[in-house]
Amino acid sequence: MKDIRAKILQNKKVCGDYYKMALDAPYIAKNAKPGQFVQVRCSDGTEPLLRRPFSVHKVKGKTVEILYEIIGQGTEILSERNTGETLDVLGPLGNGFTLSNMPAVIIAGGIGVAPLVFLAEELAKKKIKAIVLIGAKTKNMILCEKDFKNTGAEVKIATDDGSKGCKGFVSNLFEKAVGKIVYACGPAQMLKCVADMCKKKKMHCEISLEEKMACGIGACLGCAVKVKGGGYKLACKDGPVFNIAELI
Repeated sequence: MKDIRAKILQNKKVCGDYYKMALDAPYIAKNAKPGQFVQVRCSDGTEPLLRRPFSVHKVKGKTVEILYEIIGQGTEILSERNTGETLDVLGPLGNGFTLSNMPAVIIAGGIGVAPLVFLAEELAKKKIKAIVLIGAKTKNMILCEKDFKNTGAEVKIATDDGSKGCKGFVSNLFEKAVGKIVYACGPAQMLKCVADMCKKKKMHCEISLEEKMACGIGACLGCAVKVKGGGYKLACKDGPVFNIAELI
């Protein structure tokens, strides 16, 4: 973990309220693992005061990419930052995915694709077979389909309105998917469905939680999540990736 000033190399709209930003961040690029995240100070002033957490979306040489959605003041300000400006970035943070040699099923819902592209790229480097299931509300909101296909993975789509791929939830595609380990990130309801299916299929599953994080280093205790057996773990420090069997 290191606090750096990273130059913005690109900040562009992908679709809807989704944006992709590329940062010149050699230290983070060298040390980041799939599933880890960075904490970004969105402005150079005091508003907003707290940094915002973003999954490491891609790593290319000395460049780190993040994929984000405008959902409040911080991300609104971030979307207006220009190429050439610098940002205060802390990372890499948290614990990432366990890279297994087993065939993988990657399940992404909405902005949950963010940490999973980096994962798919690393699995491809290890020549590990993967099938990717992407869920979105409509075809215009499907994220990273091409990125996943570029890794050589088989990609299947589900949209709520049936405008592309299977009509329904992405978890429905999982019923027929073949693999030995599951990696997932997305809305809470999607993850619950995935957890239930993994239990029935007796498949190991790791999920990346989308939690609000204030400090990112386990100091504020603001991102505590309940675990089985009683007690709590911190999404920023113990996660954001967890074995789904640990969680309530």
